Amino acid sequence: MVLLLGAVLCAPPLAYAQTAPAPAPAPALTAPFQSPIVAIDQQRLFTDSAFGKASLTALEAASRALQSEIRQIESDLEIEERLLTERRATLPPAEFAPLASAFDDKVEGIRAAWGIKDRDLKRQRDLDQQRFFDEAVPILAEMMQEMGAVMLVDRSTIILSLDRADITQAAIDRIDARLTPPATP
Repeated sequence: MVLLLGAVLCAPPLAYAQTAPAPAPAPALTAPFQSPIVAIDQQRLFTDSAFGKASLTALEAASRALQSEIRQIESDLEIEERLLTERRATLPPAEFAPLASAFDDKVEGIRAAWGIKDRDLKRQRDLDQQRFFDEAVPILAEMMQEMGAVMLVDRSTIILSLDRADITQAAIDRIDARLTPPATP
């Protein structure tokens, strides 16, 4: 700011008496926005795209189904545990111990299976995101080339920029026009 002010103050005085023709109005901008650096919101790019929405909808449905399964099995296990507790009073410790151990093993096995299913859902989300970005990269590169950009950055890393440098919505629109969303169950 100081340098700019100094440059203005040190500049030779303008000759206001000259009769130069008035500058022509700027032509309407017909070319797309040009910038060496453009930005996208990577998370929004995925979640707001048709591909991302379809992926997230399918994963949410699978997650709800898993939660429903967990609630049902937990209810069944509570009943089984109650019955086992009642049998404890009528069985000698030597007969009850293997039953209790078998029940504990069953519960641990079920929890392990739920953990695997939960990890599979998370892995599927990661795979869907990876596939999306793999397929989106050529589209983003094409947009960069059209805009004269040499760098694409994530919006979260930007401290200050013009809003028009954010091409997220334009990228979503173009990606939606070209990518087929994953099939939903």
